[in-house]
Amino acid sequence: MIKNKELNELINKEWIITNGLGGYASSTICGANTRKYHGLLVAPLTPPARRHLILSKIDESITINNKNYNLYTNMCSNYISDGYKYLVDFEKQYVPKFTFNVNGIKIEKTICMKYRENTVCILYKIHNGKEEAKLNLAPIVNFRDFHCVNSNHSFNIRQNVNNTKVKVIVDRISEHPIYIKCSDGEYNEHFNDTFKDMYYIEEEKRGFESTENHAVTGVYTIEIKPNEEKNISIVCSLEENIDEIDAKTVINNEIKRLDKIISNTNLIYNVGNGAPAVPKKVEKNKFIKDLIIATDNFVVFRPSFILHTVIAGYPWFLDWGRDALISLEGLLLVTKRFDIAKEVLMTFVKNIKYGLVPNGYSGFDNRPLYNSVDSSLLLFEQINKYINYTGDYEFIKDNLYKTLVQIIECYQSGIDVDNNNIYVDKDNLLVSGTEKTQNTWMDAKYGDYAVTPRNGKAVEINAMWYNALKILEDLSKKFEEPDNAKKYAKMARATKTAFNEKFYNPKKKCLYDVLGDSKIRPNQLFALSLTYPIIDVTSNIAKEIMNTVTKKLLNKYGIKTLAKDEDGYVEEYSGDSYKRDTSYHQGITWVWLLGLYFDSYKNMISKAKTKAEKEKLQKELDKFAETTYKTFKSDLYNEGIIGSIAEIYDSKTPQLPKGALAQAWSVAEVLRITMNI
Repeated sequence: MIKNKELNELINKEWIITNGLGGYASSTICGANTRKYHGLLVAPLTPPARRHLILSKIDESITINNKNYNLYTNMCSNYISDGYKYLVDFEKQYVPKFTFNVNGIKIEKTICMKYRENTVCILYKIHNGKEEAKLNLAPIVNFRDFHCVNSNHSFNIRQNVNNTKVKVIVDRISEHPIYIKCSDGEYNEHFNDTFKDMYYIEEEKRGFESTENHAVTGVYTIEIKPNEEKNISIVCSLEENIDEIDAKTVINNEIKRLDKIISNTNLIYNVGNGAPAVPKKVEKNKFIKDLIIATDNFVVFRPSFILHTVIAGYPWFLDWGRDALISLEGLLLVTKRFDIAKEVLMTFVKNIKYGLVPNGYSGFDNRPLYNSVDSSLLLFEQINKYINYTGDYEFIKDNLYKTLVQIIECYQSGIDVDNNNIYVDKDNLLVSGTEKTQNTWMDAKYGDYAVTPRNGKAVEINAMWYNALKILEDLSKKFEEPDNAKKYAKMARATKTAFNEKFYNPKKKCLYDVLGDSKIRPNQLFALSLTYPIIDVTSNIAKEIMNTVTKKLLNKYGIKTLAKDEDGYVEEYSGDSYKRDTSYHQGITWVWLLGLYFDSYKNMISKAKTKAEKEKLQKELDKFAETTYKTFKSDLYNEGIIGSIAEIYDSKTPQLPKGALAQAWSVAEVLRITMNI
């Protein structure tokens, strides 16, 4: 809710809704676009890739007694319009809703995307006062890749106007016409009208070009009678058949769709039962419900595969294998969307090459990318979690088991596609990468400079390798292949022995991040958090790992990527591309790592040798989970992107949200942890 109308506060809070294809609508809560990625219709031309800005915004104004009042807020190079003065409320649960008040006239504006379609609907509810009024709606359009800007561009627009439906072709050469229709009023076509120098303050902060031109194709004018209550809708789409689309119906359908997802999870507690509701449970219910809504933003359909996939984060990421697999439990298993979970698993085995699950797909041509050593290993853990939730061994046997066998064989034989340089060394530990290859999750690279190459024997890669071998051993037994089971058991034992001999760092009382690199990083949590921990979770070493991570890396928003007293530590993510890339994994706080910390505790509790030890650990875990819940309960509604969770946070006070506005694994892991309370 808006209490303070200071512009600086309003432009630092954002919102996003999505369409299930990778497209989205997003802006600030006062409607000022502060990023080149903002827009009311950002549409994937080959879903979910090739996203283009189609409709930047709609500038609304209302005319009363021949006096015009602008409701829009725009930041330009030489002025800022002040429509935010009339904004009295903003809320975002299912969809964003804005409330304006101008001289007693109340205007409610709701934005919704049509599911599985590159279409956005805006519904205006007008409660007029005693005077006649006119509502003016000016669509501001563009047609460009959402990573670029049209900075010095004059548009050559061709329009075909049929009453209030308009077909717009940008630059007269576009293969994708834009269709706009208003439910009421008259459309007055504009010729050669350019919105010049829209200013994107967030792009300037990131060191990118920060001004852009758009085309203003015309203005819809709608008459409002005294004391009239009126609904007006405007639809913008890449689909021609929009004549019968009703914005109110689209909004209601979207709410019903999301409510069904929420209901099917069985995660919302019945707090009433005829007795007064408990406030804390009501608050938690709302938080969980809104997190479930947030999870749906990342679940999208890939028409070329006829399968679902998971978008890693908005606005700029596509579907990445590593991110999708880490997010799978929180997004799709906790929420009981098991059929979609199966499709996501199938998506990321569809293009396996030389044993490598694609790290992602090119945003330009959908080409699979293989710069990842861990995506294939993460597949084993998520398949095991899928089985734990569903008991569906048949699906695994029929579709994935042979693939898992092939992955292990390829890793054992050695893989050098895309310079991954993966092989099992003589000591039975897994080697990967080169000094210029980024194939672990700490993958920041500036030009040819790999910030954290982590080549060699990395701690989490070997923990995942052991875990994969143990899971495949289990599956081989289940599917009655005893020889394979014995082989994988032997390989796992050899890896575990070597790991325990070489990875412990007695000086810092933790694990080496990579053999030969003693920097304190969070990757060592993989040694405790997986289904099969490679370190005995009841050992003193396990306790030392948790103590070191807790003291050196843990904060309320996540876990830092480097301890403060290590060389190269950076606590703020800001500046141009070079500065941001060189800080990304050098001390910045990542939310998703909380999931590793949480799972490490759960494993330690399950294996605790005494009741007293179990109770002590459970108390610590409960405190951690409660802190996580309270932190993100506040953050979800008051900071950054309203209704979702950012990718990263600064490690310095006030720990501002940074990076991608909404990140799949952040939402997934916070939901998992919250369900533990």
